Amino acid sequence: MKQIFSLDKSRVLHSPLKIAIILTTLYYSTGAFAQGNLLVTPKRVLFDGTKKSEELNLANVGKDSATFAISFIQIRMNEDGSFQKITEPDSSQNFADKYLRYFPRTVTLAPNEAQTVKVQLIRAGELKPGEYRSHLYFRAVPVEGALGENVVKKDTSLSVQLVPIFGISVPTIIRVGDNNSQVSLSNVVLTSQDTSQSIKWSFNRTGNMSVYGDVAVNHISTQGKITTVGIVKGVAVYTPTPVRNFNLPLIKTPGVDFRSGKLHIIYSDQTSKSKLAETELEINNTSSTFSVSKN
Repeated sequence: MKQIFSLDKSRVLHSPLKIAIILTTLYYSTGAFAQGNLLVTPKRVLFDGTKKSEELNLANVGKDSATFAISFIQIRMNEDGSFQKITEPDSSQNFADKYLRYFPRTVTLAPNEAQTVKVQLIRAGELKPGEYRSHLYFRAVPVEGALGENVVKKDTSLSVQLVPIFGISVPTIIRVGDNNSQVSLSNVVLTSQDTSQSIKWSFNRTGNMSVYGDVAVNHISTQGKITTVGIVKGVAVYTPTPVRNFNLPLIKTPGVDFRSGKLHIIYSDQTSKSKLAETELEINNTSSTFSVSKN
């Protein structure tokens, strides 16, 4: 059933995952859960034995009507956090799509219109212990003769046009059995360029399932004052990837001296708020370049 409602435009600014496809090229970034004129909630779907179905809400935040085709795609997470589209699972990776069904498969939305898509778990009795993951993909269907198309090549006999096709990918995960996954943080480095600072580190995942949580970075001054200088919501390390390298620009905050003190990184479960991993970095600024050491 379709539903008309007034959109809160501020919700478009923050979301976890977006994928844009231009012809056959796949791009990945974390951030707002909106791409083009489509807003999708929730940002991920998890079947962990407590439910058999889930609903996603699609909303058209644009000024024109739009049609979106829905399908499953398979994705590999690389060590740098980027996504790569694949057709065959890696070792120890299981696809979830054959154990899920969804409807409808195509949605047309007027401006400021929303519709739900239902995802159901099927053939649950065939599932062996472990984690299964596929990504539900909402792809904008291009309008014939759309404005803004770029002419790449044109002569008296041939013209070729590139039409960007945008979409959103929602990780859809099934978990069966006990979760023995653990995560640690390593290779922490603080870098400075001009007046900005960034902190880099590696997530190290072990076990049979993915890890997912929020990141907070706190600066602890030599006097013990704690100031939050970095926050990222919804950071995942998907199976079977064992290592994900991460880079976080730090927030410039009055009174915070990044040449001294400590940086405390906390990775927490988004639901329970329990700590999944943490580490501290002692800061020594003995020259124009930061040198850092891990406690």
